[in-house]
Amino acid sequence: MNPNTPPNRCRIVLIAPPSVQPGDVEAALAGGDVASVILPAEGTDEVSFQNFAEKVAAAAREAGVAVVVAGDTRVAGRIQADGIHVEGKKAALAEAVEHYQERMMVGVGGAKTRDDALELGEERPDYIFFGRFGYDNKPEPHSRNLSLGQWWAEMIEIPCIVMAGSDLASVEAVAATGVEFVALSSAVFGEGIDPREAVARANALLDETAPHFEG
Repeated sequence: MNPNTPPNRCRIVLIAPPSVQPGDVEAALAGGDVASVILPAEGTDEVSFQNFAEKVAAAAREAGVAVVVAGDTRVAGRIQADGIHVEGKKAALAEAVEHYQERMMVGVGGAKTRDDALELGEERPDYIFFGRFGYDNKPEPHSRNLSLGQWWAEMIEIPCIVMAGSDLASVEAVAATGVEFVALSSAVFGEGIDPREAVARANALLDETAPHFEG
C-alpha cells in the first residue's frame, strides 16, 4: 500500500492488462493515491506477461503501491509481487490461500451471486472483487456489481473492490455503496486519456463525494 497516510474513504485500484504501456501505468501512479495495481494476463504468453509485469512492478514499488498478479502464480513469484488474484473457483482459491497467503495477499473474483461470494468468503481471501477484467466498456458500473458490493460491505469484514465504468464519474456510484476500493481500467488507460490526469481527477471526485469510513 501507499506509504503515505491513505485517505479514509474508498480508494483506487488500477487494472492494467498487458495491452497498457508500462509508462502509462507509471504516469497513472503519479496522479495521486492508488492502493494497488492488478495485472491480468489476458491470454498473453508467459514471457511477454512477465516482461510487462516486471516493468510495472518496478514503477509501483517506486510509488509505494502494491502489485497483484492475476492468474499466474509463477510470474507473481518471479517478480516478487505483493499478491495474486484467483478467479471464481473455491478449490483454486483454497489452494492459493494455503500455499501463498503467508507471504502475499490472495484476492478473488468471479462471484456473480451472494451465494457465490459467501462460498468464496469462507476461504478468507484478503479481498473480493466484483466485476470482470476488460468489461468496463460502458460509462456506468454494472448494477449487479454495485448491489453485491453494497451488500458485502455492509455484512462482511473482508475488503471489497467493485469495478467502475469507462466514465471516471462512475467512481462516485461505487464509493456510495460503502466499499473500500473502486477499480479503474478503461477510464484511466483508454485511448486519448492522460492516465495521470485521470487518476488525479478520480481522486478529486472521491475526496468530494465518497463517504468517510468510521474509525
